[in-house]
Amino acid sequence: MRFVSSLRYAPAILIGRAVRLLARWRKPGGGSAIPGVVVNRIAPGFLAATLNGFPLGLVIVTGSSGKSTTTKMLVAVLRAHGLSVFTNQSTANISQGLTSALLEQVSLSGRIAGDVAVLEMDEGHGAFIAGSLTPRVVALTNVMVDQIDRFHDSEMVAALLAKIAARATESVVLNADDRYLADLGHDLEPGVSVARYGVTAEVLAQYPRGLGYADTAPIRLPVGTGLQLTRVAGRDADVQFATGVHSIRLPARGIHYAVDALTALSTAQSTLGDLFDPAIACTALSAMPAVFGRGEVVTVGGKTIEFVLVQNPSSFQLNVDSLESGTEQILVIIGSDVRDPSYFWPVDTSGLGHVLIASGLKAHDIALQLAYDDVSVDRIEPDVPTALDAFLALPDPVSGVKTIIFSADGMRRTRSHLGLVSNTEEPV
Repeated sequence: MRFVSSLRYAPAILIGRAVRLLARWRKPGGGSAIPGVVVNRIAPGFLAATLNGFPLGLVIVTGSSGKSTTTKMLVAVLRAHGLSVFTNQSTANISQGLTSALLEQVSLSGRIAGDVAVLEMDEGHGAFIAGSLTPRVVALTNVMVDQIDRFHDSEMVAALLAKIAARATESVVLNADDRYLADLGHDLEPGVSVARYGVTAEVLAQYPRGLGYADTAPIRLPVGTGLQLTRVAGRDADVQFATGVHSIRLPARGIHYAVDALTALSTAQSTLGDLFDPAIACTALSAMPAVFGRGEVVTVGGKTIEFVLVQNPSSFQLNVDSLESGTEQILVIIGSDVRDPSYFWPVDTSGLGHVLIASGLKAHDIALQLAYDDVSVDRIEPDVPTALDAFLALPDPVSGVKTIIFSADGMRRTRSHLGLVSNTEEPV
């Protein structure tokens, strides 16, 4: 009976793998979510049973922004401590994507070799499947004004995150500088600990626009009550632990990446308990490359290019403010994923100064916004391949590197045209 029970999901797994092969044969590099759709339909309990089956449990990272970077940082820290970690790619953070990711490694008995699972989850889909999950630790990054067609209200996002946090069995890791999350921490079940982290008043004072949250908490985290970010300068940051201050080298510039690192460190501490070593953790973080599209630097045809992904108004603003001064060559690509161009109008793009080309399906819309912010735009070219070819044909800049700012659709089209089809993230 135990053998039969252990093979409960074997037929669904085999069907899912067959669908995956067919999807890849029909469209190489695409169709990655289709196997998950099929398996979730024929075996609705597979996803939860597999995710809940790791010896050291499940860790969920969710929130409006910073999920992908925080997840990769957390995985690097846990692996540096000797754990075997299963994780998902940032493009597989909804239920069908998660199931497809599991099919890559799961045995016919429904088990994956590894000590712990660390998963990035979309806040909407995460809340939808949360009732079937029993994560040990849930880390919440922030509440920002996000995709207005899906998350039209900050209270709605906070409620979704609260639903996921309520499933934690041991600890919830909260950003103390986000008022929505700070309030959420008061409503957890008894026995679930709360680990808070935040920036110091001195760090926050360096950013008059704030940190991008829908509502910033009015007071900073008291000293000694959680990890604190005490300094940020470009790609360098200092973190105050209970045992002292440690420095880290960030994979990309900006306060948002420093806060992502702080989230990852606090989550690792909650996950590892007494086994957590700040020195090991900070060394692992400092060795990390940039996460897929987020401050990532690539070389194509002898040209050095920096990719800057913008996914909501806050990330757009923070990335604009973090660009190196004197960046001479900028291409902006805003694609079909930005359904309503007014979504980005709260962003002050004046810091860009001069954009060589505006491209993507919303090229004219972003060019208009740039013009209103007194940013000169040399050329509007909606066709992304044409814009990329023209941009790369230009001589190297005297100052800085060629910089491409894109939305998610622009990122996909850019990487496809440049032949960067393989994800640079670590495999699951």
